[in-house]
Amino acid sequence: MSSKKRILFIASEMSPYLEMTEFAEMVNKLAVKSNESGMEVRCIMPRFGMINERRHRLHEVVRLSGINVSIAGDDYPLMIKVASLPSARLQVYFLDNEELFKRKSLFHDENEKWFADNALRTVLFCKGALETVKKFGWPPDIIHCSGWMTGLIPMFIKTAYKKEPVFSNCKVVFTIGQNTFKEKLGADFKTLALINNNVKEKDLEYFKEGNNLAMFRGGAHYADAVTFGADKIDKKLLDEFGKVKGKKIIRYNEESDLTDYLQLYNDLAAK
Repeated sequence: MSSKKRILFIASEMSPYLEMTEFAEMVNKLAVKSNESGMEVRCIMPRFGMINERRHRLHEVVRLSGINVSIAGDDYPLMIKVASLPSARLQVYFLDNEELFKRKSLFHDENEKWFADNALRTVLFCKGALETVKKFGWPPDIIHCSGWMTGLIPMFIKTAYKKEPVFSNCKVVFTIGQNTFKEKLGADFKTLALINNNVKEKDLEYFKEGNNLAMFRGGAHYADAVTFGADKIDKKLLDEFGKVKGKKIIRYNEESDLTDYLQLYNDLAAK
């Protein structure tokens, strides 16, 4: 068995595949830097319809496809695709669903109307990412989540998946980024997020507003470490998570050579 530290990046955006905010490039750099430092690295993101499969050479991973993710009594099939990150020998896995991820825009339609099923899409991605890791049979030492769409993952690991051996020793880093939407995920968000009996309504307290800030707040609350991924962060989140007892914090630094992140990963993995 390899003695290398294993780090999994779960992100809603990553350069060069999808760039919504400045942190997309940072995820790319962190993955490459971690790989070059001797860690085993894998990445997971949604296969939004805007991502060009031919240009980025995505292909289906047959042995991983066929996962059915159950949410609120309905099953949603996932197709798993993979690409090799340019200029690095590491793989990026894409979670695809014909109904929810294929559309050619992200969270708003051509008239800038918020998709009514964004709550379902969010829960499917978060649960689907963790189910995919189970199928890997690859227990990560560190999971680094970035993007508001990953906000439920730290909570799921501490509740819904706490008895899963693949996650039993992992630590979670969560990056708070800039706010990118003003809408709410909707009244059904809480119901959808109760993915099994280990998730209680009280576990969703930090997410109850269902807005951009709440997704960051919930993710940061349940994470073992918090980083800031943009210069312009909501002041409430800066005040709340800028210094938290028992949590390691990395402030945003545009000039960072990322060694502080590598040190963070190693420190957490050693605990």
